[in-house]
Amino acid sequence: MVLVMVLPSIIWPGKPVSRLGGQPDSLSRATAGLDSTHMDTQTVVAPPRAPAPQPVNRQKTVPAETVWVTTPLYRLGLSTRGATIVSAELSHYRSYAAGDSGTRAQLVPAGREFLAQRIVVGADTLALSDLTFTPSAKVVSVAGDSAGLTFTTTRGPSTLSLTYLFRSDGYGIGVRGRITSLPAGGAQLLVGLGDGLKNTEADSIASFRDYAVVTKATKTEKQLFASTKPGERTVLDGPFEWAGVKSKYFLFAALALEANQPQFGGVVAVGGPRPDSGRSLFGGKYGIATRTSVALTLPTPPSGEFHYDLYLGPLEHRRLAAMGHDLDDANPYGWAVFRPIIRPVSIVVVNVLLWTHAHLGVAYGWVLIFFGILIRLVLWPLNSRAMASQMRMQAVAPILKEIQTKYKNDPERSQKETLKVYREHNVNPLGGCLPMLLPWPVLLALYFVFQYTIELRGSPFLWLPDLSRFDPFYILPVVMGVSMFVLSKVGQRGLPPNPQTATMLYMMPAMMTFIFLKLSSGLNLYYLVSNLVSIPQQWMLSQKRLRDQGKRAGGT
Repeated sequence: MVLVMVLPSIIWPGKPVSRLGGQPDSLSRATAGLDSTHMDTQTVVAPPRAPAPQPVNRQKTVPAETVWVTTPLYRLGLSTRGATIVSAELSHYRSYAAGDSGTRAQLVPAGREFLAQRIVVGADTLALSDLTFTPSAKVVSVAGDSAGLTFTTTRGPSTLSLTYLFRSDGYGIGVRGRITSLPAGGAQLLVGLGDGLKNTEADSIASFRDYAVVTKATKTEKQLFASTKPGERTVLDGPFEWAGVKSKYFLFAALALEANQPQFGGVVAVGGPRPDSGRSLFGGKYGIATRTSVALTLPTPPSGEFHYDLYLGPLEHRRLAAMGHDLDDANPYGWAVFRPIIRPVSIVVVNVLLWTHAHLGVAYGWVLIFFGILIRLVLWPLNSRAMASQMRMQAVAPILKEIQTKYKNDPERSQKETLKVYREHNVNPLGGCLPMLLPWPVLLALYFVFQYTIELRGSPFLWLPDLSRFDPFYILPVVMGVSMFVLSKVGQRGLPPNPQTATMLYMMPAMMTFIFLKLSSGLNLYYLVSNLVSIPQQWMLSQKRLRDQGKRAGGT
Protein backbone atom coordinates (compact mmCIF):
# COMPACT_ATOMS: atom_id res chain seq x y z
CA MET A 1 0.00 0.00 0.00
CA VAL A 2 2.88 2.37 0.79
CA LEU A 3 4.44 1.70 -2.61
CA VAL A 4 1.12 2.21 -4.39
CA MET A 5 0.58 5.50 -2.55
CA VAL A 6 4.07 6.94 -3.04
CA LEU A 7 5.64 5.56 -6.21
CA PRO A 8 3.12 6.86 -8.82
CA SER A 9 3.87 10.50 -8.00
CA ILE A 10 7.60 9.78 -8.34
CA ILE A 11 7.48 7.70 -11.52
CA TRP A 12 4.78 9.75 -13.26
CA PRO A 13 5.11 13.36 -12.04
CA GLY A 14 2.30 15.80 -12.72
CA LYS A 15 2.06 17.89 -15.83
CA PRO A 16 4.61 20.74 -15.66
CA VAL A 17 3.32 24.29 -15.71
CA SER A 18 4.94 27.27 -17.30
CA ARG A 19 6.97 29.55 -15.07
CA LEU A 20 7.09 33.28 -15.57
CA GLY A 21 10.15 34.12 -17.61
CA GLY A 22 11.37 35.36 -20.97
CA GLN A 23 9.03 37.67 -22.87
CA PRO A 24 6.18 38.69 -20.53
CA ASP A 25 2.66 38.11 -21.82
CA SER A 26 -0.43 40.18 -21.13
CA LEU A 27 -1.39 38.07 -18.15
CA SER A 28 1.95 38.39 -16.40
CA ARG A 29 1.98 42.14 -17.05
CA ALA A 30 -1.50 42.50 -15.65
CA THR A 31 -0.58 40.65 -12.49
CA ALA A 32 2.80 42.23 -11.87
CA GLY A 33 1.55 43.60 -8.56
CA LEU A 34 0.12 40.32 -7.27
CA ASP A 35 1.79 39.07 -4.10
CA SER A 36 1.02 36.60 -1.34
CA THR A 37 -1.29 38.85 0.67
CA HIS A 38 -2.78 41.51 -1.59
CA MET A 39 -2.87 43.12 -5.02
CA ASP A 40 -1.49 46.62 -5.13
CA THR A 41 -2.37 49.36 -7.61
CA GLN A 42 0.97 49.98 -9.26
CA THR A 43 1.15 50.80 -12.95
CA VAL A 44 2.29 47.82 -15.02
CA VAL A 45 4.37 47.75 -18.18
CA ALA A 46 2.43 46.87 -21.30
CA PRO A 47 2.44 47.97 -24.94
CA PRO A 48 -0.24 50.66 -25.44
CA ARG A 49 -3.33 49.29 -27.13
CA ALA A 50 -5.53 52.32 -26.64
CA PRO A 51 -5.22 55.87 -25.30
CA ALA A 52 -4.95 55.74 -21.54
CA PRO A 53 -7.73 57.45 -19.62
CA GLN A 54 -6.89 60.82 -18.12
CA PRO A 55 -5.77 60.64 -14.48
CA VAL A 56 -8.35 61.72 -11.98
CA ASN A 57 -8.22 62.50 -8.31
CA ARG A 58 -8.28 59.49 -5.99
CA GLN A 59 -11.53 59.05 -4.10
CA LYS A 60 -11.59 60.32 -0.59
CA THR A 61 -11.23 57.62 2.01
CA VAL A 62 -14.64 56.59 3.29
CA PRO A 63 -15.08 53.98 6.03
CA ALA A 64 -16.10 50.69 4.50
CA GLU A 65 -19.43 49.13 5.38
CA THR A 66 -20.51 45.52 5.12
CA VAL A 67 -23.67 44.46 3.31
CA TRP A 68 -25.02 41.15 4.60
CA VAL A 69 -26.72 38.66 2.29
CA THR A 70 -28.57 35.75 3.89
CA THR A 71 -29.89 32.66 2.10
CA PRO A 72 -30.99 29.27 3.49
CA LEU A 73 -27.48 27.96 2.75
CA TYR A 74 -25.07 30.75 3.67
CA ARG A 75 -24.52 34.25 5.06
CA LEU A 76 -22.32 36.44 2.91
CA GLY A 77 -20.66 39.75 3.78
CA LEU A 78 -19.73 42.17 0.96
CA SER A 79 -17.72 45.31 1.56
CA THR A 80 -18.60 48.66 0.03
CA ARG A 81 -14.84 49.10 -0.50
CA GLY A 82 -14.26 47.36 -3.81
CA ALA A 83 -17.49 45.28 -3.60
CA THR A 84 -15.37 42.38 -2.32
CA ILE A 85 -16.45 39.34 -0.31
CA VAL A 86 -15.17 39.66 3.25
CA SER A 87 -17.19 36.92 4.95
CA ALA A 88 -18.79 33.63 3.90
CA GLU A 89 -20.46 31.48 6.56
CA LEU A 90 -22.06 28.19 5.53
CA SER A 91 -25.21 27.41 7.51
CA HIS A 92 -25.10 23.61 7.17
CA TYR A 93 -21.41 23.02 7.91
CA ARG A 94 -19.39 23.44 11.05
CA SER A 95 -15.75 24.28 11.56
CA TYR A 96 -13.65 21.84 13.56
CA ALA A 97 -10.55 24.03 13.59
CA ALA A 98 -8.96 24.81 16.93
CA GLY A 99 -10.67 27.75 18.59
CA ASP A 100 -13.81 27.65 16.44
CA SER A 101 -15.81 25.49 18.90
CA GLY A 102 -18.10 24.05 16.26
CA THR A 103 -19.17 27.41 14.86
CA ARG A 104 -20.38 27.77 11.28
CA ALA A 105 -17.72 27.11 8.68
CA GLN A 106 -16.18 30.44 7.65
CA LEU A 107 -14.41 30.29 4.27
CA VAL A 108 -12.84 33.78 4.15
CA PRO A 109 -9.73 34.13 6.35
CA ALA A 110 -9.81 37.01 8.83
CA GLY A 111 -8.49 40.27 7.41
CA ARG A 112 -8.62 39.03 3.82
CA GLU A 113 -11.04 39.44 0.95
CA PHE A 114 -12.26 37.44 -2.02
CA LEU A 115 -13.02 38.86 -5.45
CA ALA A 116 -10.65 41.82 -5.37
CA GLN A 117 -10.87 42.97 -9.00
CA ARG A 118 -8.76 45.24 -11.17
CA ILE A 119 -9.30 46.79 -14.57
CA VAL A 120 -6.33 46.88 -16.93
CA VAL A 121 -6.53 49.38 -19.82
CA GLY A 122 -3.39 49.72 -21.87
CA ALA A 123 -0.60 50.61 -19.44
CA ASP A 124 -2.92 51.62 -16.61
CA THR A 125 -4.39 49.51 -13.82
CA LEU A 126 -7.29 50.48 -11.62
CA ALA A 127 -7.91 48.49 -8.44
CA LEU A 128 -11.57 48.43 -7.51
CA SER A 129 -10.50 48.09 -3.88
CA ASP A 130 -9.49 51.77 -4.10
CA LEU A 131 -13.09 52.71 -4.82
CA THR A 132 -16.06 53.06 -2.51
CA PHE A 133 -19.28 51.65 -3.94
CA THR A 134 -22.87 52.50 -3.13
CA PRO A 135 -25.00 49.37 -2.53
CA SER A 136 -28.62 49.09 -3.65
CA ALA A 137 -29.52 47.69 -0.22
CA LYS A 138 -27.97 47.45 3.24
CA VAL A 139 -29.33 43.95 3.92
CA VAL A 140 -30.48 41.28 1.47
CA SER A 141 -32.53 38.25 2.47
CA VAL A 142 -33.12 35.70 -0.30
CA ALA A 143 -36.58 34.46 0.58
CA GLY A 144 -37.80 33.57 -2.92
CA ASP A 145 -35.96 31.86 -5.74
CA SER A 146 -33.39 34.62 -6.20
CA ALA A 147 -32.42 38.17 -5.29
CA GLY A 148 -29.92 40.75 -6.50
CA LEU A 149 -27.55 43.32 -5.03
CA THR A 150 -25.97 46.11 -7.11
CA PHE A 151 -22.89 48.19 -6.27
CA THR A 152 -22.20 51.40 -8.23
CA THR A 153 -19.44 54.00 -8.23
CA THR A 154 -17.91 56.62 -10.51
CA ARG A 155 -14.31 57.28 -11.47
CA GLY A 156 -13.93 60.43 -13.52
CA PRO A 157 -16.04 59.99 -16.65
CA SER A 158 -16.53 56.28 -16.02
CA THR A 159 -19.31 54.57 -14.12
CA LEU A 160 -18.83 51.10 -12.73
CA SER A 161 -21.62 48.80 -11.63
CA LEU A 162 -21.42 45.30 -10.19
CA THR A 163 -24.55 43.20 -9.70
CA TYR A 164 -24.54 40.00 -7.67
CA LEU A 165 -27.35 37.49 -8.18
CA PHE A 166 -28.05 35.05 -5.35
CA ARG A 167 -30.20 31.91 -5.39
CA SER A 168 -31.88 30.29 -2.44
CA ASP A 169 -31.21 26.70 -3.53
CA GLY A 170 -27.50 26.74 -4.34
CA TYR A 171 -24.07 28.16 -3.73
CA GLY A 172 -23.75 29.73 -7.18
CA ILE A 173 -23.54 33.53 -7.44
CA GLY A 174 -23.98 35.41 -10.70
CA VAL A 175 -21.73 38.42 -11.33
CA ARG A 176 -22.82 41.02 -13.90
CA GLY A 177 -20.81 44.19 -14.47
CA ARG A 178 -20.55 47.25 -16.70
CA ILE A 179 -17.80 49.83 -17.15
CA THR A 180 -18.59 52.94 -19.21
CA SER A 181 -16.19 55.01 -21.31
CA LEU A 182 -13.83 52.18 -22.19
CA PRO A 183 -11.54 52.74 -25.22
CA ALA A 184 -12.13 50.95 -28.50
CA GLY A 185 -9.66 48.22 -27.58
CA GLY A 186 -11.62 47.16 -24.53
CA ALA A 187 -9.91 46.10 -21.33
CA GLN A 188 -8.88 43.16 -19.20
CA LEU A 189 -10.69 42.39 -15.97
CA LEU A 190 -8.41 40.80 -13.40
CA VAL A 191 -10.43 38.68 -10.97
CA GLY A 192 -8.71 37.92 -7.67
CA LEU A 193 -9.64 34.67 -5.94
CA GLY A 194 -7.81 35.49 -2.74
CA ASP A 195 -4.92 33.48 -1.35
CA GLY A 196 -6.67 30.41 -0.02
CA LEU A 197 -9.68 29.41 2.04
CA LYS A 198 -9.77 29.53 5.82
CA ASN A 199 -8.89 26.27 7.54
CA THR A 200 -11.97 24.54 8.95
CA GLU A 201 -10.46 21.19 9.99
CA ALA A 202 -9.12 19.92 13.30
CA ASP A 203 -5.94 18.61 11.66
CA SER A 204 -4.76 21.84 10.08
CA ILE A 205 -1.51 20.42 8.67
CA ALA A 206 -3.34 17.61 6.83
CA SER A 207 -5.89 20.17 5.65
CA PHE A 208 -3.26 22.53 4.21
CA ARG A 209 -1.75 19.69 2.19
CA ASP A 210 -4.95 19.62 0.11
CA TYR A 211 -4.94 23.36 -0.69
CA ALA A 212 -4.69 23.70 -4.45
CA VAL A 213 -5.48 25.70 -7.57
CA VAL A 214 -7.88 23.80 -9.83
CA THR A 215 -8.61 24.68 -13.45
CA LYS A 216 -10.61 23.29 -16.36
CA ALA A 217 -9.55 23.83 -19.96
CA THR A 218 -9.82 20.64 -22.02
CA LYS A 219 -9.46 18.64 -18.82
CA THR A 220 -9.24 19.30 -15.11
CA GLU A 221 -5.83 20.14 -13.69
CA LYS A 222 -4.73 20.61 -10.09
CA GLN A 223 -1.70 22.42 -8.73
CA LEU A 224 -1.06 22.10 -5.02
CA PHE A 225 -0.09 25.19 -3.08
CA ALA A 226 2.90 23.16 -1.89
CA SER A 227 4.27 23.01 -5.45
CA THR A 228 4.73 26.80 -5.61
CA LYS A 229 7.69 28.18 -3.68
CA PRO A 230 7.33 31.40 -1.65
CA GLY A 231 7.39 34.37 -4.00
CA GLU A 232 7.42 32.17 -7.10
CA ARG A 233 4.98 33.16 -9.83
CA THR A 234 3.39 30.38 -11.87
CA VAL A 235 1.46 31.11 -15.05
CA LEU A 236 -1.24 28.66 -16.13
CA ASP A 237 -2.20 29.14 -19.76
CA GLY A 238 -5.90 29.22 -20.66
CA PRO A 239 -8.48 29.63 -21.90
CA PHE A 240 -10.33 28.14 -18.93
CA GLU A 241 -14.01 27.33 -18.44
CA TRP A 242 -13.48 27.67 -14.72
CA ALA A 243 -10.71 28.11 -12.21
CA GLY A 244 -10.67 28.17 -8.46
CA VAL A 245 -8.97 27.51 -5.16
CA LYS A 246 -9.91 24.55 -2.99
CA SER A 247 -9.35 23.18 0.44
CA LYS A 248 -10.08 19.62 1.48
CA TYR A 249 -13.85 20.09 1.51
CA PHE A 250 -14.65 23.54 0.08
CA LEU A 251 -14.23 25.41 -3.19
CA PHE A 252 -14.17 29.01 -4.40
CA ALA A 253 -14.27 29.13 -8.19
CA ALA A 254 -15.01 31.56 -11.00
CA LEU A 255 -17.04 30.01 -13.83
CA ALA A 256 -17.43 30.99 -17.48
CA LEU A 257 -19.84 28.26 -18.49
CA GLU A 258 -22.23 29.94 -20.90
CA ALA A 259 -21.63 29.40 -24.61
CA ASN A 260 -21.80 33.10 -25.54
CA GLN A 261 -19.44 34.47 -22.89
CA PRO A 262 -15.64 34.83 -23.07
CA GLN A 263 -13.60 32.30 -21.16
CA PHE A 264 -10.91 33.22 -18.67
CA GLY A 265 -7.63 33.92 -20.39
CA GLY A 266 -5.20 32.54 -17.84
CA VAL A 267 -4.31 32.13 -14.19
CA VAL A 268 -1.39 33.46 -12.18
CA ALA A 269 -0.51 31.90 -8.82
CA VAL A 270 2.07 33.46 -6.49
CA GLY A 271 3.38 31.36 -3.63
CA GLY A 272 3.02 32.75 -0.13
CA PRO A 273 5.19 32.30 2.96
CA ARG A 274 5.46 28.96 4.71
CA PRO A 275 5.41 29.34 8.48
CA ASP A 276 6.87 26.58 10.63
CA SER A 277 3.92 24.21 10.89
CA GLY A 278 5.34 21.16 12.61
CA ARG A 279 8.33 18.93 13.17
CA SER A 280 9.61 16.04 11.12
CA LEU A 281 10.34 12.56 12.44
CA PHE A 282 13.94 13.66 13.00
CA GLY A 283 13.03 16.78 14.96
CA GLY A 284 13.54 19.36 12.22
CA LYS A 285 10.96 22.03 11.51
CA TYR A 286 9.07 22.13 8.24
CA GLY A 287 6.60 24.54 6.70
CA ILE A 288 3.30 23.76 5.04
CA ALA A 289 2.10 26.01 2.21
CA THR A 290 -1.00 27.75 3.56
CA ARG A 291 -1.30 30.71 1.18
CA THR A 292 -1.03 31.20 -2.58
CA SER A 293 -2.47 34.29 -4.26
CA VAL A 294 -4.53 33.43 -7.34
CA ALA A 295 -5.95 35.71 -10.03
CA LEU A 296 -7.37 35.20 -13.52
CA THR A 297 -8.12 37.44 -16.47
CA LEU A 298 -11.40 37.97 -18.31
CA PRO A 299 -11.47 39.92 -21.61
CA THR A 300 -13.87 42.87 -21.48
CA PRO A 301 -15.25 44.27 -24.78
CA PRO A 302 -15.46 48.02 -25.59
CA SER A 303 -19.08 47.97 -24.42
CA GLY A 304 -17.68 47.41 -20.95
CA GLU A 305 -20.14 44.62 -20.13
CA PHE A 306 -18.92 41.41 -18.57
CA HIS A 307 -20.40 38.51 -16.68
CA TYR A 308 -19.34 35.30 -15.02
CA ASP A 309 -20.47 33.11 -12.12
CA LEU A 310 -19.01 32.15 -8.78
CA TYR A 311 -19.23 29.03 -6.68
CA LEU A 312 -18.46 29.45 -3.00
CA GLY A 313 -19.43 26.37 -1.06
CA PRO A 314 -18.86 22.69 -0.30
CA LEU A 315 -17.30 20.13 -2.60
CA GLU A 316 -20.51 18.11 -2.80
CA HIS A 317 -20.15 15.59 -5.60
CA ARG A 318 -23.81 15.48 -6.62
CA ARG A 319 -24.27 19.24 -6.50
CA LEU A 320 -21.16 19.90 -8.59
CA ALA A 321 -21.93 17.08 -11.03
CA ALA A 322 -25.36 18.61 -11.65
CA MET A 323 -23.67 21.86 -12.73
CA GLY A 324 -21.78 20.01 -15.48
CA HIS A 325 -18.48 21.03 -17.12
CA ASP A 326 -16.60 18.51 -14.94
CA LEU A 327 -16.91 20.82 -11.95
CA ASP A 328 -17.22 17.75 -9.73
CA ASP A 329 -13.69 16.84 -10.84
CA ALA A 330 -12.42 19.63 -8.58
CA ASN A 331 -12.87 17.01 -5.85
CA PRO A 332 -10.03 14.58 -6.58
CA TYR A 333 -10.61 10.84 -6.30
CA GLY A 334 -7.38 8.96 -6.94
CA TRP A 335 -3.84 9.73 -8.00
CA ALA A 336 -3.30 11.08 -11.49
CA VAL A 337 -2.06 7.80 -13.00
CA PHE A 338 -4.72 5.56 -11.45
CA ARG A 339 -7.64 7.98 -11.64
CA PRO A 340 -9.20 6.28 -14.70
CA ILE A 341 -9.65 3.20 -12.48
CA ILE A 342 -10.15 4.66 -9.01
CA ARG A 343 -12.40 7.60 -9.85
CA PRO A 344 -15.28 5.60 -11.47
CA VAL A 345 -15.22 3.13 -8.57
CA SER A 346 -15.15 6.04 -6.08
CA ILE A 347 -18.18 7.67 -7.69
CA VAL A 348 -20.12 4.39 -7.57
CA VAL A 349 -19.14 3.88 -3.93
CA VAL A 350 -20.14 7.45 -3.01
CA ASN A 351 -23.54 7.10 -4.68
CA VAL A 352 -24.17 3.74 -3.00
CA LEU A 353 -23.27 5.10 0.45
CA LEU A 354 -25.34 8.27 0.02
CA TRP A 355 -28.34 6.38 -1.39
CA THR A 356 -28.25 3.77 1.38
CA HIS A 357 -27.95 6.44 4.06
CA ALA A 358 -30.81 8.48 2.60
CA HIS A 359 -33.23 5.60 1.96
CA LEU A 360 -32.54 3.40 4.98
CA GLY A 361 -32.08 6.29 7.38
CA VAL A 362 -29.16 4.66 9.21
CA ALA A 363 -25.81 6.08 10.28
CA TYR A 364 -22.93 5.93 7.81
CA GLY A 365 -21.14 3.48 10.13
CA TRP A 366 -23.91 0.90 9.64
CA VAL A 367 -23.94 1.70 5.92
CA LEU A 368 -20.25 0.81 5.80
CA ILE A 369 -20.84 -2.45 7.66
CA PHE A 370 -23.60 -3.42 5.20
CA PHE A 371 -21.40 -2.38 2.29
CA GLY A 372 -18.44 -4.45 3.51
CA ILE A 373 -20.63 -7.53 3.93
CA LEU A 374 -22.20 -6.98 0.51
CA ILE A 375 -18.83 -6.72 -1.26
CA ARG A 376 -17.62 -9.94 0.34
CA LEU A 377 -20.84 -11.79 -0.52
CA VAL A 378 -20.61 -10.64 -4.14
CA LEU A 379 -17.00 -11.79 -4.33
CA TRP A 380 -17.63 -15.03 -2.40
CA PRO A 381 -17.65 -17.33 -5.50
CA LEU A 382 -14.52 -15.72 -6.90
CA ASN A 383 -12.76 -15.91 -3.55
CA SER A 384 -13.71 -19.57 -3.20
CA ARG A 385 -12.28 -20.28 -6.63
CA ALA A 386 -9.11 -18.35 -5.81
CA MET A 387 -8.64 -20.13 -2.50
CA ALA A 388 -9.25 -23.51 -4.14
CA SER A 389 -6.63 -22.63 -6.75
CA GLN A 390 -4.20 -21.71 -3.98
CA MET A 391 -4.89 -25.03 -2.26
CA ARG A 392 -4.09 -26.97 -5.45
CA MET A 393 -0.95 -24.87 -5.86
CA GLN A 394 0.10 -25.68 -2.30
CA ALA A 395 -0.58 -29.39 -2.91
CA VAL A 396 1.83 -29.56 -5.85
CA ALA A 397 4.45 -27.35 -4.19
CA PRO A 398 6.58 -30.38 -3.07
CA ILE A 399 6.49 -31.78 -6.61
CA LEU A 400 7.55 -28.44 -8.09
CA LYS A 401 10.38 -28.20 -5.61
CA GLU A 402 11.64 -31.63 -6.65
CA ILE A 403 11.55 -30.60 -10.34
CA GLN A 404 13.50 -27.41 -9.60
CA THR A 405 16.12 -29.39 -7.70
CA LYS A 406 16.36 -32.15 -10.31
CA TYR A 407 16.63 -29.83 -13.30
CA LYS A 408 18.40 -26.89 -11.71
CA ASN A 409 21.00 -26.94 -14.49
CA ASP A 410 18.43 -27.30 -17.27
CA PRO A 411 15.96 -24.34 -17.09
CA GLU A 412 14.17 -25.32 -20.30
CA ARG A 413 13.43 -28.87 -19.08
CA SER A 414 12.43 -27.52 -15.67
CA GLN A 415 9.89 -25.21 -17.30
CA LYS A 416 8.40 -28.00 -19.41
CA GLU A 417 8.05 -30.33 -16.43
CA THR A 418 6.49 -27.55 -14.36
CA LEU A 419 3.86 -26.84 -17.04
CA LYS A 420 3.17 -30.58 -17.25
CA VAL A 421 2.46 -30.70 -13.50
CA TYR A 422 0.14 -27.70 -13.83
CA ARG A 423 -1.86 -29.47 -16.56
CA GLU A 424 -2.06 -32.82 -14.74
CA HIS A 425 -3.23 -31.27 -11.46
CA ASN A 426 -5.44 -28.56 -13.01
CA VAL A 427 -3.40 -25.77 -11.46
CA ASN A 428 -3.41 -22.17 -12.71
CA PRO A 429 -0.57 -20.29 -11.01
CA LEU A 430 -2.44 -17.00 -11.61
CA GLY A 431 -5.85 -18.37 -10.64
CA GLY A 432 -5.76 -16.83 -7.18
CA CYS A 433 -4.60 -13.38 -8.23
CA LEU A 434 -7.65 -11.75 -9.84
CA PRO A 435 -10.12 -12.35 -6.97
CA MET A 436 -7.49 -11.02 -4.56
CA LEU A 437 -7.03 -7.88 -6.65
CA LEU A 438 -10.71 -7.13 -7.21
CA PRO A 439 -11.36 -5.78 -3.69
CA TRP A 440 -8.39 -3.41 -3.93
CA PRO A 441 -10.03 -0.80 -6.21
CA VAL A 442 -12.88 -0.65 -3.70
CA LEU A 443 -10.46 -0.32 -0.79
CA LEU A 444 -8.46 2.43 -2.55
CA ALA A 445 -11.69 4.13 -3.64
CA LEU A 446 -12.89 4.14 -0.03
CA TYR A 447 -9.59 5.73 1.01
CA PHE A 448 -10.34 8.72 -1.22
CA VAL A 449 -14.07 8.68 -0.47
CA PHE A 450 -13.41 9.14 3.23
CA GLN A 451 -10.69 11.68 2.54
CA TYR A 452 -12.73 13.99 0.32
CA THR A 453 -16.47 13.28 0.58
CA ILE A 454 -17.94 16.13 2.60
CA GLU A 455 -21.16 14.23 3.36
CA LEU A 456 -19.10 11.90 5.57
CA ARG A 457 -17.27 14.76 7.29
CA GLY A 458 -18.20 14.95 10.95
CA SER A 459 -20.31 11.78 10.80
CA PRO A 460 -20.11 10.00 14.21
CA PHE A 461 -20.54 6.30 14.91
CA LEU A 462 -20.44 4.56 18.29
CA TRP A 463 -17.29 5.91 20.05
CA LEU A 464 -15.97 7.45 16.80
CA PRO A 465 -16.52 11.23 16.62
CA ASP A 466 -15.86 11.43 12.88
CA LEU A 467 -15.68 8.59 10.34
CA SER A 468 -13.54 10.73 8.04
CA ARG A 469 -10.78 11.00 10.68
CA PHE A 470 -8.69 8.40 12.48
CA ASP A 471 -9.91 6.56 15.55
CA PRO A 472 -8.76 8.69 18.52
CA PHE A 473 -8.43 5.57 20.69
CA TYR A 474 -6.82 3.41 17.94
CA ILE A 475 -9.28 0.62 18.70
CA LEU A 476 -10.31 -0.06 15.10
CA PRO A 477 -6.82 -0.34 13.56
CA VAL A 478 -5.67 -2.68 16.35
CA VAL A 479 -8.76 -4.92 16.04
CA MET A 480 -8.38 -4.79 12.26
CA GLY A 481 -4.77 -6.02 12.59
CA VAL A 482 -5.92 -8.83 14.90
CA SER A 483 -8.62 -9.87 12.41
CA MET A 484 -6.03 -9.92 9.64
CA PHE A 485 -3.80 -12.18 11.76
CA VAL A 486 -6.71 -14.55 12.50
CA LEU A 487 -7.67 -14.63 8.81
CA SER A 488 -4.11 -15.55 7.80
CA LYS A 489 -3.76 -18.07 10.61
CA VAL A 490 -6.95 -19.86 9.61
CA GLY A 491 -5.81 -19.88 6.00
CA GLN A 492 -2.59 -21.72 6.93
CA ARG A 493 -4.36 -24.64 8.61
CA GLY A 494 -3.18 -27.89 7.07
CA LEU A 495 -0.24 -26.34 5.22
CA PRO A 496 3.29 -27.71 5.65
CA PRO A 497 5.59 -25.53 7.80
CA ASN A 498 7.09 -22.64 5.87
CA PRO A 499 9.42 -20.13 7.59
CA GLN A 500 8.65 -17.41 5.06
CA THR A 501 4.89 -17.83 5.47
CA ALA A 502 5.24 -17.86 9.25
CA THR A 503 7.17 -14.59 9.14
CA MET A 504 4.54 -12.93 6.96
CA LEU A 505 1.84 -14.17 9.32
CA TYR A 506 3.14 -11.71 11.92
CA MET A 507 4.70 -9.00 9.78
CA MET A 508 1.75 -8.18 7.53
CA PRO A 509 -0.85 -7.58 10.27
CA ALA A 510 1.67 -5.49 12.23
CA MET A 511 2.58 -3.43 9.17
CA MET A 512 -1.04 -2.91 8.14
CA THR A 513 -1.98 -1.88 11.67
CA PHE A 514 0.79 0.74 11.63
CA ILE A 515 -0.32 2.04 8.21
CA PHE A 516 -3.98 2.23 9.22
CA LEU A 517 -3.38 3.99 12.56
CA LYS A 518 -3.86 7.46 11.07
CA LEU A 519 -6.20 6.55 8.23
CA SER A 520 -9.90 7.32 8.47
CA SER A 521 -11.87 5.25 10.96
CA GLY A 522 -14.43 4.57 8.23
CA LEU A 523 -11.80 2.85 6.11
CA ASN A 524 -10.66 0.85 9.14
CA LEU A 525 -14.25 -0.17 9.82
CA TYR A 526 -14.78 -1.36 6.24
CA TYR A 527 -11.55 -3.38 6.19
CA LEU A 528 -12.31 -4.91 9.59
CA VAL A 529 -15.79 -6.04 8.45
CA SER A 530 -14.31 -7.40 5.24
CA ASN A 531 -11.81 -9.50 7.22
CA LEU A 532 -14.41 -10.78 9.66
CA VAL A 533 -16.75 -11.87 6.85
CA SER A 534 -13.86 -13.67 5.11
CA ILE A 535 -12.90 -15.76 8.16
CA PRO A 536 -15.82 -18.27 7.85
CA GLN A 537 -15.06 -18.77 4.18
CA GLN A 538 -11.38 -19.30 4.93
CA TRP A 539 -12.32 -21.77 7.69
CA MET A 540 -14.54 -23.84 5.39
CA LEU A 541 -11.84 -24.03 2.74
CA SER A 542 -9.20 -25.01 5.28
CA GLN A 543 -11.53 -27.76 6.51
CA LYS A 544 -11.83 -29.01 2.95
CA ARG A 545 -8.05 -28.98 2.68
CA LEU A 546 -7.73 -31.08 5.84
CA ARG A 547 -10.35 -33.57 4.56
CA ASP A 548 -8.55 -33.90 1.23
CA GLN A 549 -5.28 -34.50 3.02
CA GLY A 550 -6.95 -37.20 5.12
CA LYS A 551 -8.28 -38.92 2.00
CA ARG A 552 -4.87 -38.85 0.33
CA ALA A 553 -3.26 -40.19 3.49
CA GLY A 554 -5.88 -42.98 3.71
CA GLY A 555 -5.38 -43.86 0.08
CA THR A 556 -1.66 -44.01 0.56
